[in-house]
Amino acid sequence: MKNPVALITGASRGIGRSIALTLAAHGYDCVITCIHRQQELLAVCDEITALGVTCHPFIGDLGCWEECVRLFDELSVRFGRLDVLVNNAGISHIGLLQDMSPDEWHHLLQTNLSSCFYCSKLSIPLMLTHKAGAIINISSVWGNVGASCESAYSATKGGINALTKALAKELAPSGIRVNAVACGVIDTEMNRCFSAEERAFLQDEIPMGRFGTPDEVGTFVYALIDQSPYLTGQIITYDGGWI
Repeated sequence: MKNPVALITGASRGIGRSIALTLAAHGYDCVITCIHRQQELLAVCDEITALGVTCHPFIGDLGCWEECVRLFDELSVRFGRLDVLVNNAGISHIGLLQDMSPDEWHHLLQTNLSSCFYCSKLSIPLMLTHKAGAIINISSVWGNVGASCESAYSATKGGINALTKALAKELAPSGIRVNAVACGVIDTEMNRCFSAEERAFLQDEIPMGRFGTPDEVGTFVYALIDQSPYLTGQIITYDGGWI
């Protein structure tokens, strides 16, 4: 039998990298993507193939429909199937909404939300062929409750949450599950913009007293995919009790 195939977007570092390596360790062939960090993505690809599975790296902007079509053309030729989609690609934006330009808004929307729509849309036909599959959307606690000075980012993650719930109902009769993980503060490069004082303040706010790790998210995502066959349409908060 062929290995199951997983597509993980934004996999050159952080949460995406950890999810890809965790799935590879459990026998998944992987397609991994990023937009800029080619050398880092290729290094992750080497780590994955060292685990005895196949990896196909893709460099492109998944906020662009044409690039997503190119990705799925390559995926279909290489593997001919898709079992798992992890929509992880995303960027942050911190600042007052009144100071945000329309171009910045559109870039954030395309990267965080449109990419999720494009990849989900193109994944569904491949999953329908064998009436099974899992879509995991990496969201944020700010999509649940909103954050001051991150209004636009919160809006994109709230959109992901709503898309997750609606699409899960749409696809459940076909055996395809859709869930989201609303992460709190995970110790990735995205959150290293904070000063040492700000990081200490954040840690004090979290009941578990620390940030989460990318590897913890990777392990949790694998459990959602492989060990939760009746779970769909859920936004699961993963934040150490913070929010």
